[in-house]
Amino acid sequence: MKNKTYLAMLALLLLTLVLSACGSNSANEPASEEQETASQESNEEENITEPVEEEASGTVIYESELGPVEIPANPTRIVALTNAPNVLSLGGNLVGVDEWTEANPLFTEKLEGVTVVSEGNLESIASQTPDLIIAGSHMSNIEEYAKIAPTVVYTWGKLDYLDQQIEIGKLLNKEEEALNWVDDFKERTATIGNEIKAKYGDDVTVSVFEVADSGLYVYGDNWARGTEILYQAMKLEMPEKVKEDALGPGMYNLSLEVMPEYSGDFIVASRSLAGTADVMNTEIWNGLPAVQNNRVIEIEAKASSYSDPITLEYLLEIFTEGFLGQAE
Repeated sequence: MKNKTYLAMLALLLLTLVLSACGSNSANEPASEEQETASQESNEEENITEPVEEEASGTVIYESELGPVEIPANPTRIVALTNAPNVLSLGGNLVGVDEWTEANPLFTEKLEGVTVVSEGNLESIASQTPDLIIAGSHMSNIEEYAKIAPTVVYTWGKLDYLDQQIEIGKLLNKEEEALNWVDDFKERTATIGNEIKAKYGDDVTVSVFEVADSGLYVYGDNWARGTEILYQAMKLEMPEKVKEDALGPGMYNLSLEVMPEYSGDFIVASRSLAGTADVMNTEIWNGLPAVQNNRVIEIEAKASSYSDPITLEYLLEIFTEGFLGQAE
């Protein structure tokens, strides 16, 4: 009897050991394909991170007035034979610039280290190893420029001064920045224009003269010298004779004798501020109502020959103080 009991207990013990071993082997077996996939998905969910936004690189197609041009998405070596001030205003990296821009006192510091190139000197342009060239449609070497680097052409005056800035923004992958400036500039100048009219009347007139020893000129509404600000943005009036002779062509050469016919309630005199132009010493000039009423706003001619944001902001401050007695 004791032997039977002993044998039963021994069998039970052996059975327990076998079952334990089976369970242990099951736990150490490789996971099934379904289990492995589920495990990987679980781990991936735990380690998900936001995708990193990569900086735009490579090339893009720019729709120029001469057709599509493949340009760098972010040009870094720009030769601007035209529209260089627009590029500067958006922080574009210029490596070559025309002599007229370089000579403008507003841009001297900003162009330090930038090479002056000539539209007719292909070697001077190529030596800058540009990745983008900006040229004027009047230039004769456009096809040659395109062999050096992607070349975008603009026709002066085809776009107004604000649309031109937006186009340069598109070109430099900075369209939003350009649009923001345009919206802000339009709002500020409209406000200042309304303040000027409130102070002097809705029909107050202003004339923009270039006063130089080489000649006397009056300007329309799109010939730099602040004309875009005064007539387009602020919507101030020009005298009827200015409308007749200068509004269409943009500028008009006149003689000193007829100057009173073109003179408005205010005069903006573009001249070299280093000295006094002979015109300003004449009896006719000193007899103009604007001169007698101390309503002459003088601007430096060399710093006023463009219509880019840097120039416009510079002139807007002068005009605000000249008309309203306060800086913008």
